[in-house]
Amino acid sequence: MSDIGEGGDTSDREGRTVAGVRSGGAALLRVLVVWGVSAATMVVLAVILPDFRLQSPDGDSLTRVAATALLGAGAFGILSALVWPWLVRTLLLVPALALACLVFLLNGSLLLFALSLIPYGRGEASPQTAVIVAAVMSLTSSATSTWLAVRDQGAQRRRLHRMAPWGHPAGGWGRARAAGPDAAGVPRPAGTVFLQLDGIGHALLREAIAGDRPLMPSVAALCGTSHRLTRWRTDWSSQTGASQLGILHGSNEDVPAFRWYEKERGEVIVSNRPSSAAELQRRAAARAGHPGLLAADGASRGNLFTGGAGQAALVVSIAVRRGKGERSRAGYFAYFSDPAHAARTVLSFAAELVREIFQSVRARLRGVTPRVGRGGLYPMIRAFATVVERDVVTASVVGDILTGRTAVYADLVAYDEVAHHSGPRSPDVRQVLRRLDDCVATIGQAIAYAPRPYHLVLLSDHGQSQGEPFEAAYGHSLEELVRIGCGRPLAGEPRRARHKRRERRAESGAEARAVARSALHRPEEPPEPPEPVPGAAAGPEEERRRAPVVLGSGNLGLVSFPEIPGRATRSEIASRYPALLSTLAEHPGIGFVLVRDQRYGAVVLGGGGGEHRLVSGEIIGPDPLAPFGAGAAEAVLRTDRFPHTADLMINSSVDPVSGSIHAFEDQVGSHGGLGGEQSHAFLLSPHALSDPLSGEGEVAGGGELVGAESVHRVLRRWLAESAQLSGRTDAPSPA
Repeated sequence: MSDIGEGGDTSDREGRTVAGVRSGGAALLRVLVVWGVSAATMVVLAVILPDFRLQSPDGDSLTRVAATALLGAGAFGILSALVWPWLVRTLLLVPALALACLVFLLNGSLLLFALSLIPYGRGEASPQTAVIVAAVMSLTSSATSTWLAVRDQGAQRRRLHRMAPWGHPAGGWGRARAAGPDAAGVPRPAGTVFLQLDGIGHALLREAIAGDRPLMPSVAALCGTSHRLTRWRTDWSSQTGASQLGILHGSNEDVPAFRWYEKERGEVIVSNRPSSAAELQRRAAARAGHPGLLAADGASRGNLFTGGAGQAALVVSIAVRRGKGERSRAGYFAYFSDPAHAARTVLSFAAELVREIFQSVRARLRGVTPRVGRGGLYPMIRAFATVVERDVVTASVVGDILTGRTAVYADLVAYDEVAHHSGPRSPDVRQVLRRLDDCVATIGQAIAYAPRPYHLVLLSDHGQSQGEPFEAAYGHSLEELVRIGCGRPLAGEPRRARHKRRERRAESGAEARAVARSALHRPEEPPEPPEPVPGAAAGPEEERRRAPVVLGSGNLGLVSFPEIPGRATRSEIASRYPALLSTLAEHPGIGFVLVRDQRYGAVVLGGGGGEHRLVSGEIIGPDPLAPFGAGAAEAVLRTDRFPHTADLMINSSVDPVSGSIHAFEDQVGSHGGLGGEQSHAFLLSPHALSDPLSGEGEVAGGGELVGAESVHRVLRRWLAESAQLSGRTDAPSPA
């Protein structure tokens, strides 16, 4: 028996030795191939580019030119491998997009230095040409290395390792997997990655993963094997500001919309403005009594809020001023540690700009309706959301996984941005969904090589509903309708003033714009005061103080009367503006109006004299909330109790068959209120974690998870379960 055992040990050692030799030989072969491709690329560029040469002025033989190219490519490769990571680390405090531009200059400088090392001065290039040559060589070498690593698990692991200081090989992805103990012999607890696919509703996801050839095959594979799909219902304010604040910080109380007016401060709060996001985060943490979901060794990537994480990248709430330990070092290093990333991003960015222009022109020529303007800065914002933000956030998450961070929450905003302008189910969003599926697959590959087991949870913060914008459908904006109801016609208003208001409305509440400004470290734009009402006797300052403040948040509108202290009552509004409430309630594009009645409390008004008294449940005439489905009354009543709920909360109408709505912003696909698919988000969670509907106090009577705060409690429960599972996928779920 001992002889057999010793022989077996010897055989194992010999097998490992042979495997190691083969692996080393394969690695050496890959290095030689990449080196050869880089040298060949250098020769081709020397032929094409007039300011780049690899031979002396008197000419050289082909052999000498090839040797020069090999020396130059080898020197450039060694410098990129040894010097580049440390060079990038010294620039991690530079804004993300500025660093992307510096990458080209620094990479070109490395190439010039590499050429200077070639004997006899045969390598020469102008500074501008060196930038181009370095970028092309980085792209070709990276593409060659990736192609060679596709079928080699060891090479794939090393490719991912280059995005983080250290890692650990293992198998499987998308769910917690077994892993050995740490150096002290203690089993490693499982980590959790929460990946938010912004704006993808429950119904849309089901369509994207259905059929034999799903649009999102990686997500479909998860849903068909290791994960369960659960629908959850958002709050009345179905937008990222309210949902993500509740999910990450456990409280979205007093967040009535994406933007609202606070009378005591005389200020408009906008969720994606850095100063507003910081204040909302502070309020939520104070109400919840804890810093957030990610306070214990967490990372926040591409979000509006930190969730209490010590590591953050492209997070709006800390864009103005970062505290100690809140720098995005891991995220930016993960992305720029390979100079080919910047080159690929620039090419993809340019391609996305061309794609947006082509798709916009095609939609106009085909007469696609509904349709909105897609000019101005939108093509740049779309390219940022679908390329830069997507790539940086994905690389950041990969780095977090390979460094073994306990909890990661990341937001990919690409779909939400495109769907706002093209429509939730337009052909334009199909490629965006495919690219998001690729991000899920990349994160899954990183989990396979992580130093600890991981659970991967996919979720969304809301859905999107389609419809023609309110102004396009009816010829006037909500603000203009309010002015008419207040007895202030627009006939005498200067055209310039109306054009200025339209310009302000053109900047929608999409998250990508704020994240882009965060990446550039641009100062936030101060909110504009309300425009004075024309044709009144009072002076401009007095009119500005008295003018109703009208704001849009998707298909949710808000009207505040600054001259009325506190929450204005129904009788106070009627005494000042007798025709306003009926003008709004009877409008065909408005579904209902919430107002505070001095006698009955929260009252919802609708067309045909319909009235729903929320506190008592009494309904007079047709129920204004009937078209909006179950849970509408509870959601509206909860918002009515917020201290900063507007004097009038206006929800657009909804088509009971198609679910189409009318946004009060210039958007084809929108969210922010009730109606259609915007209120139904999804959770895709591993079976190894407890059922999200199994908790107490989180599920409505219909067996549905309701509200972002309920989702927060589920995610906290899962983090606790992950810590207890210690890497065992067969561990029982906690009660």
